Amino acid sequence: MKKIGFLSFGHYQAVPGSLVRTAADALLQTVELAVAAEELGVDGASVRVHHFAPQLASPFPLLAAMAARTSRIELGTGVIDMRYENPLYMAEEAAITDLISNGRLQLGLSRGSPETALSGAEAFGHLPAPGRSDADDARERTAQFRRAISGVGVVAANPQITGHSNLLAIQPQSPGLAERIWWGSGSRATAKWTGEQGMNLMSSTLLTEDTGADFGDLQAEQIAIFRRAWADAGHHGSPRVSVSRSIMPLVTDQDRRYFGLRAQADNRDQVGHLDGGLARFGKSYIGEPDLLIKQLAQDAAVAAADTVLLTVPNQLGVDYNARLLDSVLRFVAPGLGWR
Repeated sequence: MKKIGFLSFGHYQAVPGSLVRTAADALLQTVELAVAAEELGVDGASVRVHHFAPQLASPFPLLAAMAARTSRIELGTGVIDMRYENPLYMAEEAAITDLISNGRLQLGLSRGSPETALSGAEAFGHLPAPGRSDADDARERTAQFRRAISGVGVVAANPQITGHSNLLAIQPQSPGLAERIWWGSGSRATAKWTGEQGMNLMSSTLLTEDTGADFGDLQAEQIAIFRRAWADAGHHGSPRVSVSRSIMPLVTDQDRRYFGLRAQADNRDQVGHLDGGLARFGKSYIGEPDLLIKQLAQDAAVAAADTVLLTVPNQLGVDYNARLLDSVLRFVAPGLGWR
């Protein structure tokens, strides 16, 4: 059994064929897709976070709206770029959203990915200290955020108001949220760090390293390193691991019209240059359900993960993406033992 969720990048653009032409379209349709996904039996609804781009950005108002319209489905991010965040304000927003959802938030965080803006986080007022990188800054902000949602005091009380000078914690607090934080890892080194830190692991269809191994095998190695690091650090319980995949069952004529030609072009890993180094991009799984079952059964990382996030072509609208999720649940998941 695996948890199956969807991941939306929330693209919007007024171009021919798009049913998501404005930011309002993207936001409202993401809420509606979460509602539809819950009705279908999908386990999770996650959103990607990008700044300075026609995509979903600051996620908490959207997640709160999704929480108010659903009752069971997990709600998450994949991922929040911590270079941009005020960790204490984010702790308040996260706790409020988690309380509205009754403890269903699964927050994916990261240093972030290449973006459209130059020095985007600096435009938000966040500049790393001398001698520190933006990755260092993102990790420190993450540590501050995690301490805050764990109830650690962060500022001295005003004795004239409170009658004491003890440290005050961020309010509100949402019990259990601290155990539902994930780190978006793109390499074996960051996977090891994630395990040491006691966060869950979120790995996408992009790895920021390449050894020549197939994407699924390299990602499975990353997962194994993460789990060893978690155990060696002495953390309690079992960590969760998610992987993202593009899975497009060709069931209807509409499916074949949209994705049939991509089945051959996107059926292998891609290797390219990213941030000054080699990166490996995972292939898309496009084809008849029986073929997808055979291919996915050979994906070592999918086998190792407890959660699979399905990236959805959100610009095709709610109805199409709900049918896409339904096709995976009905025609692919049972053949793999996910259901």
